[in-house]
Amino acid sequence: MSTTTGEKRILMVLPNKDFDVTETSVPWHIFTKAGIKVDFCTGHGLPGECDPLLLTGVIFGQLGAAKEAKEFYHEMVKSAEFQNPKKYSETDFMEYDALILPGGHAQGMKQYLEDMAIREKLVPFISNKSKVVGAICHGTVVLARTIDPSTGKSLLFQRKSTCLPKYMEKTAYFITAWKLGRYYRTYQIYVEDEIREA
Repeated sequence: MSTTTGEKRILMVLPNKDFDVTETSVPWHIFTKAGIKVDFCTGHGLPGECDPLLLTGVIFGQLGAAKEAKEFYHEMVKSAEFQNPKKYSETDFMEYDALILPGGHAQGMKQYLEDMAIREKLVPFISNKSKVVGAICHGTVVLARTIDPSTGKSLLFQRKSTCLPKYMEKTAYFITAWKLGRYYRTYQIYVEDEIREA
C-alpha cells in the first residue's frame, strides 16, 4: 500500500542465509534509485546473509556475482532497511505494493522455500489485483508450493511464470559437482519441473 505521501513500498523476502547476491542487489538498486522504499524480512528477523561463494566466485573465482552487482550488494547491506528486517511472522505483506521473492541455490535457501508463514501471507496478497509479485529464479518455488485453500491448487496454477531453466541448473551442477557436490542442486527435482507441475 502506498504511504499517505504516495510513496510506493516493496518488501523483499529473504532467507536467513544463502540468497543470491545479484537477484537481491540489482532489484534493490533499481527500485531505490527510482525513489521506491524497499523493506526486508527474514525468518529470524535479523539481517540475512548472502551465499558467500557468490562474492568470491563459486569455483576458481568464476560463476559468482558480477562486479557491479557486488557493489550494489555492499550498498544494500549498509542500508537501514536491510540492517533492520522484520520477521516473516510479524510482517503484514498487505502493507506493501509489491513483493520480491529472490532466489539462490545453496542449501540455506530451503528455510525460505519451505516456510509456511510466507505461504500463508502470499495467498491474500496475490489474490489482490492491485498487488505485484516478482519472483526470481528459485523464488518461483515459493509461489509453486503455496496452495490457495479456496481452490486446493498452487498459486501458479493456470498462470504463466518464468523460472530457472532446467538446462542452466543441470549445466551448473555438472560443471561444478566434482568440486562442490550438490551445491547447485537445492532439491532432487529441478526448479523448472516443479514450476511446470504446479
